[in-house]
Amino acid sequence: MDIAELAAPLETFGRQRQFQQITQALARDRDLLIAGVPGSGRRTLVRRAATEVGAKIIEVDCIRATDGQRLTQLLCEGISQAIKSPIAIECLQEWISKEATEFFACQGNMAKSLRLIAKPEEVWQAYQLLIHFPQYLTEFVGRQVVLILQGFPHIRSWDRQGNWEKLLRQEIQQQNSVSYVLITTLAETSNQEEFHKNLDIVQLTPLSNDVVAAWAHGVLHRENLTFDPRSQALQYFLEAVQGHIGDASALVRRLCKVKTTNGLIADQEIEETLQELLADFSTVFESLLVLLPASQAQLLESLALDPTDKPQSREYITKHHLSRGGSLQGAITGLQHKGLIYGSELGYKLALPLFGLWIKQRLS
Repeated sequence: MDIAELAAPLETFGRQRQFQQITQALARDRDLLIAGVPGSGRRTLVRRAATEVGAKIIEVDCIRATDGQRLTQLLCEGISQAIKSPIAIECLQEWISKEATEFFACQGNMAKSLRLIAKPEEVWQAYQLLIHFPQYLTEFVGRQVVLILQGFPHIRSWDRQGNWEKLLRQEIQQQNSVSYVLITTLAETSNQEEFHKNLDIVQLTPLSNDVVAAWAHGVLHRENLTFDPRSQALQYFLEAVQGHIGDASALVRRLCKVKTTNGLIADQEIEETLQELLADFSTVFESLLVLLPASQAQLLESLALDPTDKPQSREYITKHHLSRGGSLQGAITGLQHKGLIYGSELGYKLALPLFGLWIKQRLS
């Protein structure tokens, strides 16, 4: 770890190289693909980098899109959140009156919101117009726009013909004043599409233990707390979070509320706080597990109980009664694309350590 890392804000701690890469790409109006598992800090890095270059941010959560109409509505919501200044509001109103008065309406007095009013059969035409708006906005206000698309590949679950994705990708390649940032899982970067060659790819893999330890010490120090050096508390903490900054943040936030007489956090405080956290997350974890196909749930449970870098081996399949052949490979690929496990390069480790710990305790 170098001095630049130690001086970095806590939000980008341990990710300074990737933060600089993203910032420099946005400064050159480049488009990006940010790959990592949930909780790895993908959106945080992009937001900070966009702020660093003075860009206006539009965010769209594509995971919430169930069809083309919903995707268009979510794009409207993202634009509404970004339209705050008088000049941006003027831009939106002018765009509607000139380009799309029969498809969209601008509502509200002070805070304006963009609403889709198109008929169901007109949604495709409305979408075609709407994806041009970020370029219109950046030209009108004289300021760069960054459009963040969270879970972009998810639209393929309903966009069977690929029309909505194709149109958006064409727009990404054509617009020169708007930077598009696709937030995906690590598995998406292995997809060697021609489209990806035009994107700057940034991968967020687990942080090293020394980086997580330094980060945790920094946060706890602000609260006049520290790990008891006479105990195994720090090691226990690191084993629980396994380089996952989202899980580490959740655990440290709880530890900051721990009441100790001497400011020292020992094994007992880690154990109690960890169990409280797992109990609070249990409903979410239960839902995650229930929603998985049976083959994926079985494989995930097997990897939680018995980690291996060779889940396709005959011995492992026999030991855990896993399906063979294409069914097993399908389960592996499915879990990777959901961001629940890493690929072969990281030994098929569970990507969400607290979820893995919850599964292990549940089955034990």
